[in-house]
Amino acid sequence: MCAAGAQVCSSSVEPGLSKPAFAWPEGASVEALNARSAGTLMQTLGIEFIELGAGYLRATMPVDARTHQIYGLLHGGASMALAETLGSSAGVLMAGDNAVVGLEINANHLRAVRSGLVTGTARPVHIGRSTQVWEILIEDEAAKPVCISRITLAVLPQPPG
Repeated sequence: MCAAGAQVCSSSVEPGLSKPAFAWPEGASVEALNARSAGTLMQTLGIEFIELGAGYLRATMPVDARTHQIYGLLHGGASMALAETLGSSAGVLMAGDNAVVGLEINANHLRAVRSGLVTGTARPVHIGRSTQVWEILIEDEAAKPVCISRITLAVLPQPPG
């Protein structure tokens, strides 16, 4: 059962039933998300939102000197920044007039990447009145998994001003 006003329920669905309906709010766009990234960590790391699809939000990040660790591999913290950016941005879109803040994020780093572009895709696991949970899969250019992450967000009344 969904929380009142929720557009996505828990990812558990009774056998034989399709997944719960999901719809981004009217007016949501990657252009607006990219515009809000100006002057932030997202811009510094080269994170770019590229697709707002049916039940997912997708962004890319270059693997270069900005996102490398000392061995020339994609830094785990950069992967976490991409994951948190995707989960939090998706959460903001679904929060309506409310704000979202991160409660917990975790990640499993699965494959090393030295160069190119990684793509992250956020999908809802649970969207409720007081919490949201998003799963983020980061893949390399060959669509091989690099990192899997999950973020839990608290939904709060929008701060004044």
